[in-house]
Amino acid sequence: MIRKPKSIQTIYLYLVLGNTLAASFIWGINTIFLLDAGLSNFEAFLANSFFTAGMVLFEIPTGIIADTMGRRVSYLLGAFTLAASTFLYLLMWEMHGPFWGWALSSVLLGLGFTFFSGALEAWLVDALQATGFKGNLESVFSKAQIVGGGAMLFGSVAGGVIAQYSNLGVPYILRSVILLINFATAFFLMKDLGFTPKKSGHPLKQMKQLLVDSVDNGLKKPSVRWVMLAAPFTAGVSLYTFYALQPFLLKLYGDEKAYSIAGLVAAIAATAQIAGGILAPHIRKLFTRRTTALFLGIFLTALILFLVSMTTNFVVAVALIFIWGLVFAAIGPIRQAYLNGEIPSAQRATVLSFDSLMGSSGGIFIQPLLGKVADVWSYPASYAVSSGIQAIALPFILLARKQKAKSDTIESEKKS
Repeated sequence: MIRKPKSIQTIYLYLVLGNTLAASFIWGINTIFLLDAGLSNFEAFLANSFFTAGMVLFEIPTGIIADTMGRRVSYLLGAFTLAASTFLYLLMWEMHGPFWGWALSSVLLGLGFTFFSGALEAWLVDALQATGFKGNLESVFSKAQIVGGGAMLFGSVAGGVIAQYSNLGVPYILRSVILLINFATAFFLMKDLGFTPKKSGHPLKQMKQLLVDSVDNGLKKPSVRWVMLAAPFTAGVSLYTFYALQPFLLKLYGDEKAYSIAGLVAAIAATAQIAGGILAPHIRKLFTRRTTALFLGIFLTALILFLVSMTTNFVVAVALIFIWGLVFAAIGPIRQAYLNGEIPSAQRATVLSFDSLMGSSGGIFIQPLLGKVADVWSYPASYAVSSGIQAIALPFILLARKQKAKSDTIESEKKS
């Protein structure tokens, strides 16, 4: 059995690579894919909100599965479910299906992602602790940002180009194939370390108790609660920002059929993610508290979104979006390290899933709301509103800062 920190990190990074590559094939064209199927802007983002609704609905149950049956089981279920639901999404596009069909397939996609959220990260943290890891978590999460960004860069550009020279459905086929390959990889290499799945004759009672314990270590714990409550505003806005960029930048570019340019949108975000991952370990050294870095990052990204709403120049918009993605990516590992430092191992996957649920809940309402703003007024107007919505997260970070949590303090740590 693999019991070295380096090996654990390698497996983790490989799975992140596969996950992101599979997803990124459609990230640059997803909104265009929905519009091509006959949906309006409002319906397209409403379909996305059903995806996030599925994540909200299933986050806690799948998190509990990861904390009872094991992180590996949860990951395998996620890979299989995502592959199947992606095929259903493709079928809806082929037949120009009714909106209820898009809603159903979007919910199933959300279910697939909830098996992933929390489980892979919890597996990593527990396995690293069990194998004597001496470094800081930001360094590992930053590597994941870089690897994921590289996969996103390749996949998003390739997806846009493939769609332009074949059709919009081919990238979805590639996504399903890669997910199945990742399923096989995880089946043979991903083993639970530092965590023993709990077996009981009363599984429902055990799940209920785990949920109660997770709430106690989540929303009822002030240091965790305030950071979680900021998530609906930051995550909801980021989801809309990314997907609305596709049609928005195509309009600025002047050719709404240039799918390779739509792929460039995701490539910009991917490049920013790589740069953010590289900078994150260095950025943490500029602060003594993680909440300070989070507050500044959220403020800057909100300001950038407002500037995006003011520009009509394609190149300027691309530059601003790159900076937005860079800042967003740089504070991601810092936020992950903060939360993991406050969560006990036994409830880690469930609490992390609940955190993901909080972010997804914002997407349910924010995405269709901003999509409606884009329909009634314009995409620039929707970005101006996005800026204001994200700013709502700032007071919650200040409240988290007042808790003076142990994981808020950034101390010098040895490298692994």
